[in-house]
Amino acid sequence: MESIYYVATVLCHRRCQHCYEDRFHPYHGDELQRVLGESRSHYAQIIDNFPDRMTWLDLNDCDPSTGAPREKVGRIIISGGEVLQEAVRESVLYPALELLHQKYQGMVRLIVQTTGDLLNETILDELLSRHVWQISVSGIDQHHQGMETAESRQRQVAKLTSLFESRGLVHEEKLAGQGGPHGDDRPHFTIFGATEDQWIGSLWPRGRAWSNGLSTATLRDNFCNRWSGALNFLQYRYNGSEVSVEPNGDVFPCCVKTKAPIGNLLEEKLESILDRLIGNPVYEALSMGHPERMGISHGWSIEKFIEASTVKLPNGETYQNLCLGCDRFHEEVLIPLARH
Repeated sequence: MESIYYVATVLCHRRCQHCYEDRFHPYHGDELQRVLGESRSHYAQIIDNFPDRMTWLDLNDCDPSTGAPREKVGRIIISGGEVLQEAVRESVLYPALELLHQKYQGMVRLIVQTTGDLLNETILDELLSRHVWQISVSGIDQHHQGMETAESRQRQVAKLTSLFESRGLVHEEKLAGQGGPHGDDRPHFTIFGATEDQWIGSLWPRGRAWSNGLSTATLRDNFCNRWSGALNFLQYRYNGSEVSVEPNGDVFPCCVKTKAPIGNLLEEKLESILDRLIGNPVYEALSMGHPERMGISHGWSIEKFIEASTVKLPNGETYQNLCLGCDRFHEEVLIPLARH
């Protein structure tokens, strides 16, 4: 598989108004222990049910002598919440990184995603000593506290860039290629945020972004048909496949998250979950980036799906996005079917 996005914790030190996940926020007392306990109890079994090999075949890079696609090393992104908080960092993130390195004998690209504001020299050194290949800073946008102005974002980018470069990390834009046996293997960093020209500028219709009325997505914003969406998730032996994994082992075809998981890694291997869905018209439609077709085999026409993707906001405006249709189809068809 090319990529696994592993949400190792829902604990976060912030409660950002644009966050796609309501559960990402600070916890205290018994709730804190519950959240930490979930991550600590499950990460080893989750990793055990990851693929035995984290490699993929690149259909865009075939050997000219044989025509066979070249095999390349996949990546596992560990994120949150905020995994650099001490309670998570020491008891979940670091042992998970060590376990992943042992499992794959170094044949995996380990990525840690963070908002960036907890990073310092000590933590960066500790990450690099645990074979982290990329630090991905995702908190550089106007929605994050302290990042409201262009000047504040520029200062943070300069500070982090200086920190990374002091340890020999290279900015992703300067890398020659994909890393691993067919590209540049140097540790590197990337810095981005939820801006109009990067990542999800229109914001997913999820979590606090949705409840706060911040998503400006339309039907043109097909989040399914892009990276971090469900696009190609069933084509797991080849390029373009990624799934999202929760702290409790639930697996989703996209980071946006469908209303119900497709399986759980505390119960079975990831390949078994995906193999079971291959050929299923619902999930094949998602994997092809066409969520509007996911209900056809259940009597949901494209017109009905578009209607289900349309809602009236409290201010009276009409909002349309295919993620809403996916939600309604799950609620009205898939979840009731799973109960029987």
